[in-house]
Formats: sequence, structure tokens, C-alpha cells
Amino acid sequence: MKKLLLATTLLALALPALQGCVPAVATGVGAGALMIVDRRTAETYLADEAIEIRSFNRINEKFGDKVHINVTSYNLKVLLTGEVPDEGIKAELEKAVAGIANVKGVVNEAQVGAVSGFQARSNDTYITSKVKARFIDANKFQANHVKVVTEAGTVFLLGLVTRKEADEAAEIARTTAGVKKVVRVFEYVEIREAQRLDNRPAEEAKPKPAEPK
Repeated sequence: MKKLLLATTLLALALPALQGCVPAVATGVGAGALMIVDRRTAETYLADEAIEIRSFNRINEKFGDKVHINVTSYNLKVLLTGEVPDEGIKAELEKAVAGIANVKGVVNEAQVGAVSGFQARSNDTYITSKVKARFIDANKFQANHVKVVTEAGTVFLLGLVTRKEADEAAEIARTTAGVKKVVRVFEYVEIREAQRLDNRPAEEAKPKPAEPK
């Protein structure tokens, strides 16, 4: 189990550097391992991946290079970060994503302003990696239970967590060099529920095979 946790943690740390390839990576070889240590059901995990892909495609088709938007779906709730040219497009963007199948809510944190450059995005990726590495070093909670997204130095934290885990994650992120602000986008669960999710049999965390037609 320790080897599995190490492997999934290393994969999670690598994902920010592979943002353009996340759908391919997450639905490939690493998906099964990541799902086993995730508090979401397998079906929700895969639905989140599908939401991100569909959102990216819809945004690209509708807005093209007018915007720079990152889409993060967790437990069917979508976080939008990045830059848009005006408030009108920001509202259109939220409406477009909200209409995608299975989306239960949208947190629109897109900022009105110029599209960020390569250096700024690289710095955000570096900050994300540092925050995740500090989660592991602190060893106060399972690092894979907290998803980290960084945009313009602001760190967004997502996950199904207890209040204690949320506070610990936020404090670690807040005290990481380069972080300007921390925004919690958590869904909170009671301690007993968190323990139940963590102790599910591995079979329950795997996607069910498709039924024969």
C-alpha cells in the first residue's frame, strides 16, 4: 500500500507540468491507482475528467484565444480560473460550463485582464508543486485528498475534507513561498464519513465494467 501511495503521489505532483495532457494521463494507466486513494466514487472521478474535457472543448470553440481559462472539476463542481477580457465574457463562460452534463455548480474565479504569459504560468506550476510537496513533508493528512490549483500566485484548494484537514492544508499553502492568497473551494465531510471513504474496499474505487448490450 505504501508503494501505491508513493506512486500516486508522484503522479499527482507531475500532473501540473502536464496540464495539456491531463485527460490522457488521468484516464490512462494512472487513473486506476489515483481512484483507489481518492474519496470520490469511481464514477464521479471519471465524470469529473469528462467535465474538464468537455468544458475545455466548449470554451475553445466559443472563445478561442480571447481567454485563458483552466477548468478544474471536483465532485461535479467546476472551478474556473484564468483571464478573460471583460465581465460579459466571464458571465458567458460560466453559463457555457454550467450547461455541461453532470455539472452541479460553478465557482467562477476568472479575472478580467490580459492573458497571462508563459513565465507566469510556469511560476504557478512551480508553486503548485511546492505546496503539494509540503503537504507530503508535513504528513498531517493524505496529500492526494487535496487538489491544488494556482493562478497568478493565488492557490485554490479543493477536495472532500474534514475541517481539520482543510485548516491544515490552508495553513501549509498560506506559508509557502510565492503564495499571495489561499482560496478554499472545499466540500466538508464529518470525520466518520472521511474514515468510511478512506477505508472503502479497493474494488469500490474502481469503475464498474460496462454491461453487455
